[in-house]
Amino acid sequence: MSNQPANPGWRMGGITVPEVEDYLYAMLPPRDEVLAEMEVDAAKNGYAIVGPAVARVLYQLAAISGAKKVFEMGSAIGYSTIWWARAVGDGGRVVYTDGDRKNADKARRYFERAGVSRRITIRVGDALEILSEEKESYDIIFNDVDKIDYPRVFRLALPRLKRGGLFITDNVLWSGKLGKPNPDAQTKAILQFNKLICESQDLFTTILPIRDGVSVCVKK
Repeated sequence: MSNQPANPGWRMGGITVPEVEDYLYAMLPPRDEVLAEMEVDAAKNGYAIVGPAVARVLYQLAAISGAKKVFEMGSAIGYSTIWWARAVGDGGRVVYTDGDRKNADKARRYFERAGVSRRITIRVGDALEILSEEKESYDIIFNDVDKIDYPRVFRLALPRLKRGGLFITDNVLWSGKLGKPNPDAQTKAILQFNKLICESQDLFTTILPIRDGVSVCVKK
């Protein structure tokens, strides 16, 4: 895209060799006006978004599984929320969560422009607390909160995920830091989380080495 910065923040690095990553992003079709603007907004202002390559994977997973109910943990300005909302289609519902009211207000405006606002429920507050209060089960739970909370998310998400549902998490390869000595608290939390999802008898887990690593777990 002509208006996209050369090195946007959502291109994490550290997982795929640069030449392969350049090729993958060059092959992506152009996004529509709203998504393209959000990508520029995120790059310029430091908002965390998954970027278009991961977003397409999320859309595909929702479409393949026929998901109609998605709970998103850590939605920021709502970039991935729009992809989820388009994937679930008419009659589908996506729960947006973020602790920052300004993020939510900006996301709401993007949702309206993208034509998906009726499919999205906006919740402002701690995503873990909001999920803990949920009584219904979801087809997909997407985890992109603070990394230190990942092990807690694992314990909260599974009971609220339907059988055959998907538990998807971003940043599970953490820019390649997982194998380095003296890990910090965030890295330790991701290491613990990955061990939990890979050893769980209730999940069938695959880790995709795209962007910063995406785990896809199917609840048995």
